[in-house]
Amino acid sequence: MISRRILLATALAAAAIPARAEGGTFRIGYQKNGILVVAKQQGTIEAALKPLGFSVRWTEFSFGPPVLEALGLGAIDFGQTGAPPPIFAQASGNSLLYVAAQEAGGSGEAILVPKDSSLKTLADLKGKRVAFAKGSSAHYLVVAALEKAGLTYADIEPVTLAPADAAAAFARGSVDAWSIWDPYFAIAERQEGTRILTRASDIAKPSNYFLGNRTFTEANGPVVRAATAALGEVAAWCEAHRSEVASLLAKGTGVPLDATRRAVDRTDYVIAPMSVAAIADQQRIADRFHQLGLIANPIRIRDAVWTPDGAPASKG
Repeated sequence: MISRRILLATALAAAAIPARAEGGTFRIGYQKNGILVVAKQQGTIEAALKPLGFSVRWTEFSFGPPVLEALGLGAIDFGQTGAPPPIFAQASGNSLLYVAAQEAGGSGEAILVPKDSSLKTLADLKGKRVAFAKGSSAHYLVVAALEKAGLTYADIEPVTLAPADAAAAFARGSVDAWSIWDPYFAIAERQEGTRILTRASDIAKPSNYFLGNRTFTEANGPVVRAATAALGEVAAWCEAHRSEVASLLAKGTGVPLDATRRAVDRTDYVIAPMSVAAIADQQRIADRFHQLGLIANPIRIRDAVWTPDGAPASKG
């Protein structure tokens, strides 16, 4: 799985690590989906970091905001989330850095309603109870969907719940709609009584970001570079081996294989440095959240972008 290019990059990185950073543990926070789970199952990052004297420790989280909280507290060094969690975290003073991007990484998010619901269009959300995880990509999907329908955030009754709690509330009819991402979306689709009101791909395809604790990343650049390079190899492998990806994810997360296959089929497995476009997209979301009063202070995304070589973000 590890190519000669990655092995060479790792060897060069090992020579570049300062004495104070020699050896240690690279602590990764991951969720029940995506490239990190595949890397964990394959031991890819472990193999890339072994020449640097680093082991890897994995911690699972149910959604993005807790990943960022752990990152800010220094409980983990690296993680992946959707677009909104780092915005909320940066606005609260979290010491994070954007390390890489998975731009428009698929269509695995949607707003769901019960099959027999009277809600047929986005405009029908007015006055309804809509469940989502606060500060998550599902939160932004609700904001964008309302704006597309000509509604405002004040036109709905937000019900902020973690994915498992939202799933339970949706199942018992305590909420009118539920904004959610894969694999929870794929699991819900398996239920006979669920209908898709809208997909994120019909509004704005969501992006994901790989994030580092600022202190760790600035002190251990070669480690972070080796890890992200290895993840790039994993992403390329995932694009070419989707059935195997589904099997690995199902095994690693316990999510049923048929739901996992559905999630894998609509995921774009790509990793790239933070581009000018990605920074601009994040800035637009941050500005929108600030205008709505969802974050108290305006932020500048560029201030939290890792540029290890002092180079500007790429234009891609």
